[in-house]
Amino acid sequence: MKNTLSTAGSLLAQAGLWLAAFISIFPFYWMVAGATNTAVEITGGKTSLGSHLFDNATKFFTLVDAPRIFANSFFVAIVGTLLTLIVTSLAGYGFEMFRSKTRDRIFGGLLLLLSVPFAAMMVPLFVMFSQAGLTNTYIAIMLPGIAAIFMIFYFRQNTKAFPHELRDAALIDGLKEWQIFVYIYMPVMRSTYAAAMIIVFMSNWNAYLWPLIVLQTNEMKTIVLVVASLASAYTPDYGLIMFANVLATLPTILVFFLLQRRFVEGMLGSVK
Repeated sequence: MKNTLSTAGSLLAQAGLWLAAFISIFPFYWMVAGATNTAVEITGGKTSLGSHLFDNATKFFTLVDAPRIFANSFFVAIVGTLLTLIVTSLAGYGFEMFRSKTRDRIFGGLLLLLSVPFAAMMVPLFVMFSQAGLTNTYIAIMLPGIAAIFMIFYFRQNTKAFPHELRDAALIDGLKEWQIFVYIYMPVMRSTYAAAMIIVFMSNWNAYLWPLIVLQTNEMKTIVLVVASLASAYTPDYGLIMFANVLATLPTILVFFLLQRRFVEGMLGSVK
């Protein structure tokens, strides 16, 4: 009886996993299949691969200045990610390593700010950047997210697993704090950095609302804004949109698969 129940439970678990995998993978397959079909075939419900991939690609590269758009996206994503990792890891390191009476109060205040929706800050942010003459610039896109509170929290929590004995030994050997951070902390916490890099890179790459507000010329737009503009046409070409979505998705998929092992280690708080 126990063996029968165990077998039935195993089969149900496998069926649930297969269903979850199908639900997760099918949208990506449909996106790729749609990139090879026409708008009429897509609206007709066709889910198999077609023969119009080259036509959709030709239309996309004719309508869109792809090199410039992708250069904009990569610049914002890469530079924004590097700056965010530097600032938030320094903050997380400082909050955990340096003790003071006001440390926890300040950190608690930062966490409290997480409850403020970004929509409530958009108008003040736009007015501030407009008065500073920074609208329609890369700085305006990246600056609000450089000191991401969630990433500061993430680095502080992972820094709790950092061996404090290493820092104490380095201080005894005469290393300065910045040398400890660069030469000891960062290599030891590489899994944490890898996981954070995936999260921040995907967030910067897929950013839509704030870039839509501050960017005012087509030359500065990112691929996400371009895909959104294609989808908002009076008669959208769904094959063209699906092809653009495939191109826009590839960088994030590549980054994730290159760092997926480190991502799992970093999310589990692994320190080596």
